[in-house]
Amino acid sequence: MGESLRVLDLPESDRPRERLLAQGAATLTPAELLAILLGTGQGAGKLSALGLGQLMWTELAQMNRDPLRVLREISAPELMEIPGIGPAKAATILAALELGKRVHHALPPSKTLVDDPAVAAAALAEDLMWQPRERFAVLFLDIKHRIMGKKVVSIGTATETLANPREIFREVIRQGATRMIVAHNHPSGSLEASVEDLDLTRQLLQGSKLLEIPLLDHLILGQGEFVSLRQTTSLWDSDRVL
Repeated sequence: MGESLRVLDLPESDRPRERLLAQGAATLTPAELLAILLGTGQGAGKLSALGLGQLMWTELAQMNRDPLRVLREISAPELMEIPGIGPAKAATILAALELGKRVHHALPPSKTLVDDPAVAAAALAEDLMWQPRERFAVLFLDIKHRIMGKKVVSIGTATETLANPREIFREVIRQGATRMIVAHNHPSGSLEASVEDLDLTRQLLQGSKLLEIPLLDHLILGQGEFVSLRQTTSLWDSDRVL
């Protein structure tokens, strides 16, 4: 198995590193990307880097039908349970994963105009997207819908978080914001709004009318995706455009 998968046995145009440089990383399979990170295999007579990458991908698939989800959450000890993955290779993989998360979910600069829910989701992703427990956060905006700041106001369990409308509006007023977007995460990855999510949104909409601080949206984030309650529910239908 190891001999048939040696990178040096492949035509140069088929080697993962050369293909990445010539055609871009998106053309590589997950196993080939792992092979580049691993660099070397297990030594003479054993699996090559490409073989080890394929073995690792197979092991991840056995843990979960979605191997990429396993990678997003895997720890160093779990990686080192895979044959051929020691501390150095585990550290390389985890560093690459963390860097990818930070690049993908980099916070837009202050004063970024929020003209689409995706912009707000990107601004809050670092605090919410991959967290193992539910978190509730607020994005503070000025009258022109530009980002002024953000804050996590509540941290709950893996399945539940409690957000107090009074605390939320207190922070909005303290920040001097005139518009707001709230968001929380579902660690399970499900983006379906719960009854509690909808009830809280109704309370916040009522409070926003009284305080004249419009609530522009309530986002649910999880495992790389998000949903806008303003776009997917009728809770804002009775409001004028804010």
